[in-house]
Amino acid sequence: MKKRELKSETRESLLEWFEANDEPAYRADQVLKWTYEVGVESFDAMTNLSLALRKKLVTHFDINSVKALHTRHSTDTTEKFLFRLQDGALIETVLIPATPGLTDTSDRHTLCISTQVGCAYACKFCASGLDGFKRNLTVGEIVDQIVAVQRLMRQQENSTTRTRTTTTSTDDSLPIAPLPQHPVRSAFRINNIVVMGMGEPLANYDNLMRALEIINAPWGLGIGARKITVSTVGLAPQIRHLAEHPLQFRLAVSLHGATDEVRAKIMPVSRKYSLDELLDACELYHNKRGRMMTFEYILIDGVNDSLEQAHKLAAIARRLHAKVNLIPYNPVEGLPWQRPPRDRQKAFQHIMREAGIHATLRNEKGTDIAAACGQLRLRTERETAEVNG
Repeated sequence: MKKRELKSETRESLLEWFEANDEPAYRADQVLKWTYEVGVESFDAMTNLSLALRKKLVTHFDINSVKALHTRHSTDTTEKFLFRLQDGALIETVLIPATPGLTDTSDRHTLCISTQVGCAYACKFCASGLDGFKRNLTVGEIVDQIVAVQRLMRQQENSTTRTRTTTTSTDDSLPIAPLPQHPVRSAFRINNIVVMGMGEPLANYDNLMRALEIINAPWGLGIGARKITVSTVGLAPQIRHLAEHPLQFRLAVSLHGATDEVRAKIMPVSRKYSLDELLDACELYHNKRGRMMTFEYILIDGVNDSLEQAHKLAAIARRLHAKVNLIPYNPVEGLPWQRPPRDRQKAFQHIMREAGIHATLRNEKGTDIAAACGQLRLRTERETAEVNG
């Protein structure tokens, strides 16, 4: 019998299972509290459930969808987690300090989560798609990234024996100690979610929406919809679907070029959805939601950092009443791209601001731990292949 993923279940589906198995409904809420509020990693830790019920749950459900392999700490407090899925695939999750333009600056803990193993959209500057697309993540695999990171950080804060170590790019990993099987004392909590990790979120639309509903639900992780940002490379039809969703998620569009010509050089998706089609979908989203969206724009030396592109981007942002998050390129091993000099980054931002656009220039984060999407996973997979080959 194939087990069900506990973190793919809604409260309603869990209640149905408890009813079908002649268990009282309040037990479902106890399980949810242990799973999301406390963050235990085994049914044995749910000590107010009977032994018989815990055995039954073990038979029918997998409580863990991801397993932490490594974590790496940056000097700027960025932390990257490498997770192994049950089929052996690897994904990455990044805990980042507050970043103007991505989240409210008052929020302390922001987690960038993945939605796919690999990516089919093959943006030329990104490590996520270098080995192609493998599969979509399940609902439980999306949700469990948050639960696992909260548990690991709580453990870290509670530990009196482990010394926090800062690694450099030459140190591939830091082993994670076994997790405690009891309620933790730390109140560490993720405040913001950015769905900007490995994969294209809107290409896994149904699983993503169900996962975000669990993340948002008061019986789940209880993270407000306005604290959740969904990023896309520009899948226009799915942006239109998202505009109709009842929850008020934020939208960030990875533009990375202010003309079709420039986008086509680095983003193959632009051949399917032109800039005009993409901006029409964004305009629909803005009109439906009445809320400011964000354009993500990675600055790549000699590719999309010209002042002409800056003026065109400013015009697009003005049309959409959007803010712009300028991101200096985070170099990826094996790719030729580099970030522009700091003075050119500043000049690009100055044009935005002179045009009245709210434009932030993100400080480089996590460069010393290869924090760009997919780098640690790609390196680990290739090293494993060399060892096994």
